Amino acid sequence: MTLSERNGFFKTAIIFCAISTLFVIASSFLVVPIYSTIEENTRRPQGILQIPLNLFFTTEYLAVHISIFVVVLFSFIGIFLIHSFFEQTPAPEILYLAFFTISFSFESIRLIIPLYYIFTFPSLYFLIAGRILLFIRYFGIFSLFAASVYAAGLEVQRTRTVVTLTIVSALAITIGAPIDTQIWDTSLNLIYGFRALFRLTESITIIITIVSFLIAVNIRGSKEYANIGIGLAAALLGRYLLLNTDNWAALSGILFLSIGVWLACSRLHKIYLWL
Repeated sequence: MTLSERNGFFKTAIIFCAISTLFVIASSFLVVPIYSTIEENTRRPQGILQIPLNLFFTTEYLAVHISIFVVVLFSFIGIFLIHSFFEQTPAPEILYLAFFTISFSFESIRLIIPLYYIFTFPSLYFLIAGRILLFIRYFGIFSLFAASVYAAGLEVQRTRTVVTLTIVSALAITIGAPIDTQIWDTSLNLIYGFRALFRLTESITIIITIVSFLIAVNIRGSKEYANIGIGLAAALLGRYLLLNTDNWAALSGILFLSIGVWLACSRLHKIYLWL
């Protein structure tokens, strides 16, 4: 992918992220008033952090809604800044960091659940929405893995092949996941089967990604790659909170996400600035 093609993609992504942000803002006028009338779902998010948080915080749908808005807004601002700072910088890793950033715009899909209480969608809509969101989330994670592989020494000429493999990998998980269209948890996420297996896959991918950036310190001869790995670890923690938490504690995730992505992008820009 040439620099002009990449920048053209960034510009298209900025428009898409802006539309997604406007959609969340417009939907807020419809769904925010009904949150107090929605019966609390018996299934709360489950996870390493969610279980202890559930003991101290009750479900707050407004907090979930705000967390959706901030990640979508983060996606728009993030891709705009990436395009601005890397417009003339041929850093192959930044394409995959951009994929990760753009993936948050699709979190607006979660609003289909409160919108259901207004428009009563057929269950097919939930199935389609659930698969799209699951695909995008894993595509974002696998994109970070691809960026780490580049940092560890993959040839730049294989960009299209890596993107294709990333898409196929995310599709393999999406197609094979059974999604329950009749129930969702209080973080406005649909319930899907084999969650333990998928979480294990996601965890292993994240660990390999961070380790690959640490290995790149020796391969590339720059300590900045260690900072990139640390930044992405913080960003992934923030992502975990924002996407899976059903209370006000979720909003702390935007700090980890923003600082982490900023650290990763700024250090990457510093590396290629001197090349």
